[in-house]
Amino acid sequence: MHAAGGVFAYVVALLVLIAQGNAWGQGIPKGSGQTASTDSGQAYPSRPIRLVLTGAPGGTSETYARAVTAELARNLGWTVVVDSRPGANGIIGTQIVVGATPDGHTLLQASTAIAINPSVYRKLPYDTFKDLAPVTFLALGTGYVFLAHPSFPARSLPELIALAKDKNKRVAYGTAGIGNSTHLVAELFSRAAGIQMVHVPYKGITPALMAVVGGQVQVMFIPPTTAVPHIKAGRVRALGFTGKTRWSLLPDVPTIAEAGVPGFHKEGAWNAWFAPAKTPANILARLQAEVHKALQVPKVREIFVAGGYEPLGNSPAEARKFFLSEVKTYGNIVRAIGLDPG
Repeated sequence: MHAAGGVFAYVVALLVLIAQGNAWGQGIPKGSGQTASTDSGQAYPSRPIRLVLTGAPGGTSETYARAVTAELARNLGWTVVVDSRPGANGIIGTQIVVGATPDGHTLLQASTAIAINPSVYRKLPYDTFKDLAPVTFLALGTGYVFLAHPSFPARSLPELIALAKDKNKRVAYGTAGIGNSTHLVAELFSRAAGIQMVHVPYKGITPALMAVVGGQVQVMFIPPTTAVPHIKAGRVRALGFTGKTRWSLLPDVPTIAEAGVPGFHKEGAWNAWFAPAKTPANILARLQAEVHKALQVPKVREIFVAGGYEPLGNSPAEARKFFLSEVKTYGNIVRAIGLDPG
C-alpha cells in the first residue's frame, strides 16, 4: 500500500463510518438474514446483540467495532448495538459481560489490557480464564513505533542504546500508564537491548504523546496510526518499529531488529471478542464465522490495514491459545520488572 493512498483510504473509510452510524443504530428488520439454532433448538440470534467495548467512545476500537458489526447486522438480520463502557483498564466493561446471560446476545470487545490485568491486579471482580470464552481476534497490531523528540541527541537506535548505557546520561520514556502495553513493550525492549530507562507514566496515550512532543520526556512506544501525523509534521522522530517487518505507511523506519537489537520483535495491540463462559459452542462458532466473513469485505479490511492492524478472525480454539500466550508474555514482563500487583 502506498503511504498517501493508504492514509487517504483510511480517512475516507472513517467518514463513511460516521455517515452510516445512524443507519446502523436504527437496526435491520428481523428476518433479513439467516439464523442459527442453539443446542436446545432456539433460534440465534433472537434479539439485538449488544457488543460492550472497553475503549472510549469515538476511539479507534469503536471504529473497528462498527465496521465489523455493520456486516454482522446485515448478515444476521438483527441490530448489533455498540456500547462503550471504558474505565479501570477495561475491568468495568468486562464485568458487565461476565454477568450477562451466556446466550450470545451480549459480547465483549477487549484490547490487550485484558491479557495484562491478571498480572497487574491482585484481585479482579471476575476470573478472566473461567468467566469468559474467547470468540475470535478481530485483528493484531503489526507493531509499535518507537518515537523520540526532535531534540533528542540520539539519531538512531544504536546511539540511543549507547546513551542509555552512559551512567552520566538519563533517557526518560513516557507511557499511557503503569502496566499499560506501552509500558510493558518499553520494558521488553530495554531488557533485550541491555539498558535501563526512566519510566514516566501518564494517564492515557494522548498526554504521553504530548509529553514527547513537548519535550517533557524523550521517547515512547506508541501504536502507529497515533504517531503518523506527528511524524509527518516533524513534531517527533521515529527511531524504529517493533514489528517483524517495516510498516507500509512508514517504509523508511527500520524495524528494531534491523536498527540494532537483532531478533527483537513485538506485535502491537489487538482487539478480540469474548462471550460469557458457558455460551454454547455452536453460537461461538457462528459468531466467529460471521466476524471472519466481515473481515474479508474489502472496505472493512482496508480500515484495519490502514490502521496498522492485520485482520484475523481466528477460531475460538485458536483465539484461546493466542490469548493465553499473551497473558504469559505480559505476565513474564510484569514479574521481570517487579511490578507489584495492586
